[in-house]
Amino acid sequence: MNDILLNHRDQNIETVTLNRPQKLNALSIDLWQQVAKIMHRLSDDQKLRCIVLRGAGEKAFSPGADISEFEEHRSNRQQARNYGQLIHNAMQAIRQCRHPVIAMIQGVCVGGGLELASMCDLRICSESSRFGVPINRIGITMAYPEIIALIDLVGRSTALEILLEGRVFSAQEAKNKGLVTRVVQDNQLEKETYQTAHRIASGAPLANSLHKKFAYRLLDSKPLTPEELDEGFKIVGTKDHQEGYKSFLNKSKPRFTGH
Repeated sequence: MNDILLNHRDQNIETVTLNRPQKLNALSIDLWQQVAKIMHRLSDDQKLRCIVLRGAGEKAFSPGADISEFEEHRSNRQQARNYGQLIHNAMQAIRQCRHPVIAMIQGVCVGGGLELASMCDLRICSESSRFGVPINRIGITMAYPEIIALIDLVGRSTALEILLEGRVFSAQEAKNKGLVTRVVQDNQLEKETYQTAHRIASGAPLANSLHKKFAYRLLDSKPLTPEELDEGFKIVGTKDHQEGYKSFLNKSKPRFTGH
């Protein structure tokens, strides 16, 4: 990948790193595109079990979009539409990835950075992390697809509080609002994140991917079809189901293959 986005595999866990530490990992047009590209590719990797998304360095996950690009790439309505599509593509690539995705958040996580993190399935942050969406300070709005994700996490009233005040707040307040899953000491962040990733990776990948699929499908108000209702029962006929319950009875560690 382009060096503004790094990826590294350790066993069946992939780490994807936003790598612009000189700009606190601000999201350039190229970086938005690279995030979408790699998440689509990783989703198709059947050997993978979990993804960790993080920022390079210790100062920031990401402060959001690179505002220095706005004059050239986001200065009129059509450019804003095009830019918004890049954001939407990156966010949907994370949400639609079949594998569980953990955001490891250290330092600043605001604006578009928080939007990316909100699409991850879990968000683990350090005590010194800071959160917010102060985009009304620069006269832009969060579009419908991104607001949906924020409301999904914190509810409408709290989402409006975050957007209307434009305030940057602490990790503990983010936890209280439901923005993050877990807050840990700064020096424990990496350890806790990867322990979590390994716990996820030790489970049956088919079960994990279906749980993720079902959880997001239930955000849609459309009635579930008979086929959708039956989907969860198909796993009973898989090799992983046989491996799982037999290993439980034998008190042995299961070896899941994703089949």
